[in-house]
Amino acid sequence: MESEQKDIGVIVGRFQVHELHHAHKDIIQQVANQHKRVLVLLGVTSALITRNNPLDFVTRKEMLLQAFPGITVLALPDMASDAEWSKELDNRVREACPVGSVVLYGGRDSFIPYYFGHFETRELEQKTFVSGTEVRKDVSREVKGSGDFRAGVIFAAYNQYPKVFPTVDVAIFKDGDLLLGKKPHQEKFRFIGGFSDPEDDCYETAVKREVMEETNIVVENVTYIGSTKIDDWRYRKETDKIITLFFKADYASGEIQPQDDISEIRLFELSALHEDIFVKEHIPLFNLLKAHLNF
Repeated sequence: MESEQKDIGVIVGRFQVHELHHAHKDIIQQVANQHKRVLVLLGVTSALITRNNPLDFVTRKEMLLQAFPGITVLALPDMASDAEWSKELDNRVREACPVGSVVLYGGRDSFIPYYFGHFETRELEQKTFVSGTEVRKDVSREVKGSGDFRAGVIFAAYNQYPKVFPTVDVAIFKDGDLLLGKKPHQEKFRFIGGFSDPEDDCYETAVKREVMEETNIVVENVTYIGSTKIDDWRYRKETDKIITLFFKADYASGEIQPQDDISEIRLFELSALHEDIFVKEHIPLFNLLKAHLNF
């Protein structure tokens, strides 16, 4: 067979699962049956611990080597350009195997359409198809009582970049008065707002969504004022922090009604505003508003 004439079989994949399933093992075994030397190039993202890429390179390498100790496992970084990625793939193969003929293997929906390098590519015949996404979803639903499970959770928490959670807050004006809200079990008021959502097209969209969710009204003329770190009590002892984008907007329509996590809404005359009205974490926003309105 033509494949037997090649010295090196290379599998390019991600293997982002907690255990190799039989479809994975079948792919590797097919290549191992046809080549004396097998390389596996594992795709590595620059983003740490995401839903699509929860496992780092070393973890996946150890998993592969436990099942197939005779293979060689290398890292292959993701790149924005398919051409540059293909060049890097070729370089990694030749760094590990300077001589010998090479064939690259992929399964259905594999890297092959995006590869522009010099090596021959072949699609492996698969009889079983398993969705890595569904495997990860299934694993995420189960909490285990083992120390290894807890250690894995701690590992994931520490092996991430420090994060900033972006939020939006808005000073809403109606007939010259400022609309503020109050949360349950709090005595002081705050600006309407909340966390931005991955489905928001922009922060202005997030403002309109949060206002509708918390007050039942529509706003217009959304205008950016500034940004500031928020001293949220939930994150005071955490590395991750909240930075909010502060806007002003005008009431457009709708019946004002507190909802979601807002228990009370009140309109204040600007002349009646002072720091004691606001919860501590929103005083910097009040100062931004004063500077913006020059009062």
